[in-house]
Amino acid sequence: MLVLGRNPGESVMIGDDIVVKVIKKGGDLKLAITAPPELPVLRGEVYKKEKEKDMQTQAKQVF
Repeated sequence: MLVLGRNPGESVMIGDDIVVKVIKKGGDLKLAITAPPELPVLRGEVYKKEKEKDMQTQAKQVF
């Protein structure tokens, strides 16, 4: 895992196509992510929920 310190307005590049920019909105720091449309970008909890749903669907298909 790479841990970087970034200030608002600074960004990190992932490969040539993904930009993660730190923005400040009010008192909060947020991430603005630019990625190709064919690459899904999900919050961790949404990704986990979708994976659990997929596993349940696969389990039902086995029986």
